[in-house]
Amino acid sequence: MAGGNARRAAAVDWHIETDSYVPYYQQIVEQIRAQIQSGALQEGQVFHSEGDIAAALNISKMPVRQAFLKLRSEGLLVIEKGKRPVIGSNQVPWNFQQLRGFSEEMRRRGLAPSAKVLRLKKQTADAGIAAALQLAEEAVVYVLKRLRYVNDEPVAIVTSHIPAELFPELEKQDLEKQSLYHVFEKMYRRKLSWANEQIGAVTASESQARLLETSAGKPLLSIRETTYDSKRVAVEHSHSLLRADRYTATVVSVRK
Repeated sequence: MAGGNARRAAAVDWHIETDSYVPYYQQIVEQIRAQIQSGALQEGQVFHSEGDIAAALNISKMPVRQAFLKLRSEGLLVIEKGKRPVIGSNQVPWNFQQLRGFSEEMRRRGLAPSAKVLRLKKQTADAGIAAALQLAEEAVVYVLKRLRYVNDEPVAIVTSHIPAELFPELEKQDLEKQSLYHVFEKMYRRKLSWANEQIGAVTASESQARLLETSAGKPLLSIRETTYDSKRVAVEHSHSLLRADRYTATVVSVRK
C-alpha cells in the first residue's frame, strides 16, 4: 500500500471517442490498463479520483465509476473508503484469516458478486468426501457446482458437497441470488464458526478455461475447504478454482 510520500499519477492524457461503439467506461478501462501494462502507471502509485477523471474528460462520473469497478475487480485499482485510489498489482489478495463466503468477500470490496448454478444433485458421498464431512458410509450429499462472477466476469468455479440430512430440500433455495453462507445461517439456522483450508495451484483444463474465459494451461488457485458450524459439525466441503491472474492467497503467520 502506498505511503504518504507515494508518487501521484501524472495528469490525465486520455481521450474519449464519442462516436465509438465502445462504451465510455470500457474506453477508460482500456487506456488505464494499457498505462499499467506499459509501466507508465506503477503499483502503489496514488491515482486520480473519479471526479478528476470525469472533469478532465468532460463526462459524467457514472462511466468513470463503472471503469473503477472493473479495474478493481481485476486487482488493478485498490480503493479504500475515504482514501484516493492506488494502482494495484493485478491480483486481488484473499485473506484466509476471516471466514467469509465469496459473496461477502466481494461485497466487502465494493464489487458485485453473482453466480450461475451449473449442477445441483444428490448422490452418495465417496470415501474422501464422507471423511471430510465426518459422515457415515452411504451418506447422501448435495453436490452443488457454481460459476462465480465478479462484476459479470467469471472468476471462480466452486464445487460444494453438503450433507443432505442437515439441509433438506436445499434445491428449493435460490442459490444463484443468495450466498450459500446466508442460506446456511438464515434458512437453516446453522451458525458458521471456522474452516480448514488447503491452498495449492493447478493448471486449467480446457473445460475449466472455457468457463473462466481464460486459456487452457493457465494457473488456477486451488482451495479445498471444510467449514464447521458453532457445534463443530462439518456443514460443507468445497473445492474452489480461482483465476491466479486475479487472486492471491494471503495468510498471517504469528511466531509463538
